[in-house]
Amino acid sequence: MSTLEASAVSTALVTGAARGIGRGIALGLAERGHDVAVHFRGSADDARETARRVEALGRRAILVRGDLTVPDDARRVVEEAQAALGSLGVLVNVVGNYVKKPWWETTPEEWRDMLDSNFTATFSTCCAAVPLMRAQKFGRIVNFGMAGAANLLARPGIVPYVAAKSGVVVLTKAIAKTEAPHGITANVVAPGVIETSVSQPVTDIPAGRLGTVEEVVDAVLFFVGASSYVTGQVMEVAGGWNL
Repeated sequence: MSTLEASAVSTALVTGAARGIGRGIALGLAERGHDVAVHFRGSADDARETARRVEALGRRAILVRGDLTVPDDARRVVEEAQAALGSLGVLVNVVGNYVKKPWWETTPEEWRDMLDSNFTATFSTCCAAVPLMRAQKFGRIVNFGMAGAANLLARPGIVPYVAAKSGVVVLTKAIAKTEAPHGITANVVAPGVIETSVSQPVTDIPAGRLGTVEEVVDAVLFFVGASSYVTGQVMEVAGGWNL
């Protein structure tokens, strides 16, 4: 492994890392020896706390602020993270808003926001990160989907959200196929109902409980640490929900 490849292995950008699952992932990566770029949009105080906790684990943390629904902003966030860390080996896309309401009551603004925050943001950061990863011949991309999204199930109350997450799965598989020769993997973690979820229909979950942030983090860390032969996969962390 070259010096550039070795340094890339230990650097990561986590979008939406100010709190919740994003913060958990940032800390999990730090525990595994990664320096972390903590992305946030408006939650500056929370992002600083995430960075403080990363540094308490003995790793470097930098803050990168930006609205990832704006393609130029997304590109800048990735480039700033790479410049500050010296490389970018891991990209974890957690950002994504959520609205639950009947599809026929969804406003055009809500529709655009669901697709932009969940799908376009992921597309834009991947577009910016892949050339950097190609140059170092190493990369691990983990995008966030939703349990059941790949099965095209009817979810009348969250149609734009599911449409966006289904798009993330298709995009990730495309990245996996084109970038495999370059040492880059792309995989999807698809959470179900987690302890941080806005909606928590426990009675619909075969496992009979909410998932934990730690369980989602474990799935991300699996893909980050897996070999280059593990790519284009979707791992559901959902207790059997939405099958």
